[in-house]
Amino acid sequence: MPPLLGGEALQVSYPDRQILDGVSLGLADGERIGVVGRNGDGKSTLMRVLARRQEPDDGRVTWRRDLRVGFLDQADVLDPGLTVRRTVVGDGPEHLWAREPRIRAVIDGLLGDLDGEAVVGTLSGGQRRRVALAQVLAGEHDVVFLDEPTNHLDLEGVTWLAEHVRSRWPAGTGGLAVVTHDRWFLDEVCTHTWEVHDGVVDPFEGGYAAYVLQRVERDRQAAAAESRRRNLMRKELAWLRRGAPARTSKPKFRIDAANALIEREPPVRDQVELVQLATARLGKDVVDLLDVSVSYDRPVLQDVTWRIGPGERTGILGVNGAGKSTLLGLVTGTVRPTTGRVKRGKTVQVGVLTQSMTELEKVMDDRVADVVEDPGDLLERLGFGSSHLGTRVRDLSGGQKRRLQLLLVLLEEPNVLVLDEPTNDLDTDMLAAIEDLLDTWPGTLLVVSHDRYLLERVTDHQYAVLDGRFRHLPGGVDEYLRLRRESFRQAQGPVVELVETTSDAKTERETKKAVARLERQIEKLTAQEAELEKRMVESATEPDTLVALHAEHQKVARQREAAEDEWLSLTT
Repeated sequence: MPPLLGGEALQVSYPDRQILDGVSLGLADGERIGVVGRNGDGKSTLMRVLARRQEPDDGRVTWRRDLRVGFLDQADVLDPGLTVRRTVVGDGPEHLWAREPRIRAVIDGLLGDLDGEAVVGTLSGGQRRRVALAQVLAGEHDVVFLDEPTNHLDLEGVTWLAEHVRSRWPAGTGGLAVVTHDRWFLDEVCTHTWEVHDGVVDPFEGGYAAYVLQRVERDRQAAAAESRRRNLMRKELAWLRRGAPARTSKPKFRIDAANALIEREPPVRDQVELVQLATARLGKDVVDLLDVSVSYDRPVLQDVTWRIGPGERTGILGVNGAGKSTLLGLVTGTVRPTTGRVKRGKTVQVGVLTQSMTELEKVMDDRVADVVEDPGDLLERLGFGSSHLGTRVRDLSGGQKRRLQLLLVLLEEPNVLVLDEPTNDLDTDMLAAIEDLLDTWPGTLLVVSHDRYLLERVTDHQYAVLDGRFRHLPGGVDEYLRLRRESFRQAQGPVVELVETTSDAKTERETKKAVARLERQIEKLTAQEAELEKRMVESATEPDTLVALHAEHQKVARQREAAEDEWLSLTT
């Protein structure tokens, strides 16, 4: 099947670097592409070129005839004088767009808290971003390009968007390309991944997890090739010095299966050692919130008791305005409780990475080398090379400023680290580097983030601020989303029965049949998953077969998850 659109030998250059160097690729029906790469390597440029919003220096972009393309830009391009409703659905009468399930779903999912008659110019930046996303998703497009759509979306918003995208672009229907640093979203949504780097685009099958596995194998093979080249050079040098070359056998390299790669890796964190180190630095007492309540013009937190231990790694969830910042303020000492008591250990030294960058305002005219006096290896681990040392802070990119902000916090040597939305402006590679750094950080870690992947990666426990209460989540993020759905249903109130008793009995029988059918389907799909996993292990030395099996496994897993969701909706 010919692609919906494609680029051939694309060239894009800026004065200081080559962005795209002879790139050829295409987007086919039913493909959902995740575009990853370091900040500045050309992800957004590639999207704009393929969407015909930017002309390449050379090469050509071809579209299928009558192709309808939607584009979500990072920049705010909305008309500030229009209302939210006109921006999203245009000037048509309400009865025309209201009967479209797609449009209703988008408005309910993204704009449920906004007044449709509100003027765009009066909205916050995050609200305008959601309106722009809704405008694109509400349109009738064959292909949609989304540049950082998860920015300004909370955890529930990202989850809704993933579900909407999967249902909107099923197999063989339309196409999607998305740039985002949200790795959970990439894994949930994407059927393929494009990695943009060094002027080229490398395609991978599957979402983020599959991309990481394939990239590890690619890098391993590249390292093996480089090792062979160096061995040849050493042998050549030895021949030049000694005369006849030594007789040696060729080295043999085995292609390792993904499972074998994972099994050889130690746990990401040695929790016992980290707790011991944290206890040595902190003692047994960190921060205890004892029956604490906080009120302003209304109650924000009620009867919160939280004993934070040395080495604890906790993620905090909650909607915007739920009281997460107030809770962190109690821990850091910037907020005083209305009632209750906060007990803080004598050795506690808190470091806070805030969402704003006020810490950098005083050093904007300084060079990086002047700001960071003794960085050790932290500069390199956070992506700063020697070429950055002479750069003024104000000239750094948003992601570089964010990393410098974290570096300055770490150099204060805190033993309690609070990260408030730390993923802003960071690409996936840098997020992985920061997670690696946090894995060996010997202290108490508290993280507030809408990035589900980060929360589940760097924290061991999750809590939620729900209706002013502080609640432990043994089931993690999934439990939080379930509690939020229950809360929403309760807020909607009881549903008025409009059917007769006789039809109730009929509906109940039909429901039981549907539940039984779904249970058989789930059992069958679960068995298929297990069989595919077995075949993946057996095909460990066959990369092409392994990739195909992984794609099939993902498809079956998505079918099982859909069946489980339907079963859950019928049984709760």
